[in-house]
Amino acid sequence: MKKPLLIENGTLIDPSQNLNRGGRILMVDGVFATVDPSDGDIPQDCEVIDAGGCLVTPGLVDLGVELREPGFEEDETVLSGSHAALAGGYTSILAASSTDPVIDSHGAVEFVRQKATEARGARVYVVGCLSKGRSGKQMAELGLLSEAGAVAFSDAPRAAPSDALLKRALEYCRMLGRPIFDSPEVPELALGGVMHDGQVSLVLGLKGLPTEAEDLAVARDVRLAEATDGRLHVGPVSTMGAVDMLRRVKSRGVVVTASVCPHNLMLSDAAMRSYESRFKVHPPLRSPRHVATLCQAVKDKTIDAIQSGHMPRSREKMMNDLDQSPFGISSLETALATAATALVRTGTLDWIELIDRMSTRPAQIASLDAGTLGIGRPADVTIIDPNAGWKVDPSQFRSTCISTPFAGMELIGRVRHTIVGGELRFSG
Repeated sequence: MKKPLLIENGTLIDPSQNLNRGGRILMVDGVFATVDPSDGDIPQDCEVIDAGGCLVTPGLVDLGVELREPGFEEDETVLSGSHAALAGGYTSILAASSTDPVIDSHGAVEFVRQKATEARGARVYVVGCLSKGRSGKQMAELGLLSEAGAVAFSDAPRAAPSDALLKRALEYCRMLGRPIFDSPEVPELALGGVMHDGQVSLVLGLKGLPTEAEDLAVARDVRLAEATDGRLHVGPVSTMGAVDMLRRVKSRGVVVTASVCPHNLMLSDAAMRSYESRFKVHPPLRSPRHVATLCQAVKDKTIDAIQSGHMPRSREKMMNDLDQSPFGISSLETALATAATALVRTGTLDWIELIDRMSTRPAQIASLDAGTLGIGRPADVTIIDPNAGWKVDPSQFRSTCISTPFAGMELIGRVRHTIVGGELRFSG
């Protein structure tokens, strides 16, 4: 049985309760028991964490992580990815279906869930395939996948290519109470693209990924969501056009949510001048105007959530020439600090707003029992030193992948402890 755990001397941050004050919180039997307990209410065998100078927040929730197992264990495993998540402050992550075999059967869902139980890292929730074999041709057995434990459906990082399939799936998922996630892109327009299609790509002589590929896909997605009244999440998004479309449909009361990656909030396509594959991300780093628009959209809640964009690829794969290397980076361990550096340090968000976008809101989108410090709820906690500056050293990553655009960069905000179900699983 887990020992009771008390966190004291920290600042409690909980967007779900509009909580932002000093205090202490007691966890018993894996759930939050009491806020500001009296000394007489604290069990004698209670473990204590001194969070002086730190923020005590609900555990972070990530809406899209590639764990790559089974099939691509050279890139990442459930074990390495779930422990990288802990180091980044994540207590819950949604695992994408980009595996081999893909997650389109009861057995595939159960395999990932069993691996996650054995790993004892962050909680791993499975995203089942939207289409059989992730082929985009025939809808997967969504009902069976839901019964097996899938919390959402997506072919990400591939887009849903068939309008008819997406429409049917949105209608069907209303009965299941599960959301559909789509990575918006028109494949024909993006074919062969390496980076943002703009002035920098022209100068570098690299084939561009045009913004229209994302804009048109978002327009299609939100229109089908409006027509079907289905639960749709689009993301990660990266363009001004996508933000404009989302803002318009939300103003009409259409229930659609969206997310963005922290590197798209901090870096621009100018980074690609180095020709280094560690800057080759998807969606790509866009021009400064797009970056500014995305930051404002996170502020005004046009974009609901920030997801890590963790797409691990092995060192050997990333050593190819830029046009031959795959899209992908390791970002679970840097996402919080990147977002804090891009948004909090610049005054765009405060910490309670950032935790809302990285914990409370993602949990609501995925219908997870997370993202809160509420009494009786699962005791998932991230303890953050908001003022700690640190230099990113990929050699220290717990992820198998060490490709990151932030190598050697100074970021702010350091995860000190990550607690899952009242159990301390990471100390930095």
